[in-house]
Amino acid sequence: MAKKVVGVVKLALNAGKATPAPPVGPALGSYGINMMEFIKGYNEKTSSMAGSIVPVVVTIYDDRSFIWETKTPPASDLIKKILGIPSGSAIPNKVKVGALSQEQLREIAEKKLQDLNAHDIDAAMRIIAGTARSMGVTIKEA
Repeated sequence: MAKKVVGVVKLALNAGKATPAPPVGPALGSYGINMMEFIKGYNEKTSSMAGSIVPVVVTIYDDRSFIWETKTPPASDLIKKILGIPSGSAIPNKVKVGALSQEQLREIAEKKLQDLNAHDIDAAMRIIAGTARSMGVTIKEA
């Protein structure tokens, strides 16, 4: 008989720096799982991505066991890293903060493709381009 899922928790944590403090503690503590087991595993798996935000999905079962899987960093985080900017524009339709080339756009789309709702790289590029525009980043034409 299959285990019953009692909860799915989605968290966005700094890579390699998870601690029992919020947001991890309150989110997972109410389910009574072994938080330190999750924290150790997450920090080990994501230590190579230090400086990035790495989303994680934790599925918790009725016997207090759990599984977790990491996702790719958010598109906005990848765009900020490639352009070397601290944040997006506060007024994206008027104030531009940078420009992405088609090659940079393709690179980000290839990284994010597994987590996007896209069937091919061109659709993924359009999704990433939309995120970039909402941040005040222009896309250079080829």
